[in-house]
Order: sequence, then structure tokens, then C-alpha cells
Amino acid sequence: MDLLLDAPLQAFRAEVRAFIAAELTDAMRAGQAATIGVYPEPEVALAWQRKLAARGWAAPSWPHAQGGTGWTSTQRFIFEHECALAGAPIVYPIGIRLAGPVIIAFGSDEQRQRWLPPMLAGDDYWCQGFSEPGAGSDLGALATKATRDGDDYVISGSKIWTTHAHHANLMFALVRTADTPRRQDGISFVAIELDRPGIEIRPIISIGGDHDVNQVFFDDVRIPAANLIGEENQGWRYAKYLLELERGNGLFSGRLRASMKRVEAALPSPPDAAQRRRIAEVAMELDAFEMLELATIGTLPSGSPPGPLSSVLKLRASRLKQAVAALGVTLLGEAALRRPGGTSGDVLVADYLNSRAATIFGGAAEVQLGIIARSLAGLGQKG
Repeated sequence: MDLLLDAPLQAFRAEVRAFIAAELTDAMRAGQAATIGVYPEPEVALAWQRKLAARGWAAPSWPHAQGGTGWTSTQRFIFEHECALAGAPIVYPIGIRLAGPVIIAFGSDEQRQRWLPPMLAGDDYWCQGFSEPGAGSDLGALATKATRDGDDYVISGSKIWTTHAHHANLMFALVRTADTPRRQDGISFVAIELDRPGIEIRPIISIGGDHDVNQVFFDDVRIPAANLIGEENQGWRYAKYLLELERGNGLFSGRLRASMKRVEAALPSPPDAAQRRRIAEVAMELDAFEMLELATIGTLPSGSPPGPLSSVLKLRASRLKQAVAALGVTLLGEAALRRPGGTSGDVLVADYLNSRAATIFGGAAEVQLGIIARSLAGLGQKG
């Protein structure tokens, strides 16, 4: 693909930069810079999302007819990079980037009208109910059950590592609606209002000291059957579509570069020759990843999942996330052991600790390697 921006794309970049300069506040930048979990707190992210929504830019990958921008993938790449490098908060993606595309692709007209506008506006805050204590990377083994009872489903079970469930009012979840010889064939995709009786949300404090994830318990929770998205027992197909979006359509390189800027800004002293060499090595890895991302995402229609290549992108981005975080604590040296609290160095240490999970959430590295081996390298294929 042509990596040089033509005149219309240069004008688009200038438009994005002007918007950011006018609307992004110091408080928003500070909130993102202080984030040690995966996503900033709602008061930080939603403030920026509402600015974007007012401009019509909250959902860059959605079709224009559904309230999205209708941008090309290249425009979206430019937008995401400019936001990241300016220090703008990450727009919480669980609704707009994950639930939204599934509802657009597989939901009913009533569900689109019901859930998409408040999702765009930031009035609804979604979380994701996939992993379970006995079914994390082996998602097909999930046991949370939804039994049909008249016009309702009755749900019992538990979800774990549920990011921002303590802030959310809605969850999209995979639930077991049938016992089938092939476990994946009995799974359905539903939306659950989190204020329903029988739901308990328990916090899980991460190694970095923050409350980002939770365990959610369902004790005979009733939801309307109208909350079923798509067809019953077809949830595995919808989940694969969603996971490709999560792993490969997130445009990671801009945020990785922003993380590098945060590391460099927190250094207590100018780096020595060995440290400069390591910084250059990680920077070159980021350059190579950015080219891979452009070559993969930039040639797709906007919002389209990249197929098995999503596993390549997710795996590489996760490892680079860890490499950047490790670089931060390495450059801090002995100061990383003291963790004084409330400083930029403390943020780097907490980010490093939390980054160990980057090769687990969203599909463990081993799972991604298996997908790459089967789908791209042809290993393990019959015939």
C-alpha cells in the first residue's frame, strides 16, 4: 500500500489535529497518563467520548447509517494515531468496538435502535462476560447456563476478569443454552442489564494495585428473551467475529507509541549509551509493527475483521506492550523498587506489573499461536 498521505488525507489529519487541540483538556490528558489498568476510569474516558460523539466521531469503524463515521481504514488509522500521540483517553471499547459491531451485524432492528444510540452517547456502559473460572482460554467450556422460561431466560453461573463491571450497566455475555456433543454449538449471545436481582459483582484487585476487573455471579437472574442477540445456539459464531475485532482491529501501534512517550517522560535522568540502545531497539520493533498493522488493517474495508491475521497482530501487540513496560522499569533502575507513590515512576511500575496479563487477556499467547499454526501455516491440518 502507498504509505504517503495524499492531499485529502493530509487535510483530514489537519482537521483531526485541530479538533484535538480545541477539545482535549489537560485533565483528560492527565487522566490517561495516570492510567495503570487496561482502560481509564469512566469519568476520564466518557468526557472525551462525549466530545467525540458531539462531533460524530465516537465510532470510527461503524457504518455511517448507524451513527458511525464511514471513514476508510486509513482515515481511522490517522485518527487513532493522532488521538494516542496527543494523550487523549482511550474510548472504552467494550461497547463501541465490540458489542456495537455484533449488534450491527447480527442484532435486530429493535436492538439496534434500543442499544446503539445510548452506546454512542456514553449513556450506556457495557462490559464483557466471556471468561469463567473454569473456561478462560478454553472458552468453549463455559458453564454459565441460560434456561428458557416463557418470555425469559434464567441465568445461573459466574463470569471472571470482567473489566469495569463495577461501572457498567450492561453486559454482553456468552451463555450455555443447550448441551450438545460439540460444546461450541450450544452457546448463545445475550445482553444482561446489571441492575437485575440475583447479580453480585465482587472486585478483584490486580498486582498493580488497581481495581479494574471483577467476578460477576448470577443466581437465577431473569432477562427478557428479547435480549438474545442473533439466533439461539449461534453465539460461538458471533463470538469469533467479535474476537477477531478485539484482537486485530484495535489499531495498537498508536497507543504503544504513546506508552513509549510516557516512559521517556518519566526518566529520572538522561539515558546512557546502553539505555539509548535498548530504547532504539524497542522503537524499531514498534516501527516494524506499525508497518504490519498498516499492511493488514489499511487494506481492509473499515470495521472488517482481518481474519486469522488478527491473531498475529494481537500476539505481537501484547508482547510489545510488555516490552515497552519492561523498558520503563529498566530505565528507572533502583527507583522502580521503591515505588514512592503518586509519581510518574510509580505509574510505570504498576503498568509493568499489570502488563504481564497482556499475553493472557483477549486470548492467551498459546491460543494465538495455535490459530496462527492452523490457519496461516497450515500445521495440524488434515490432508
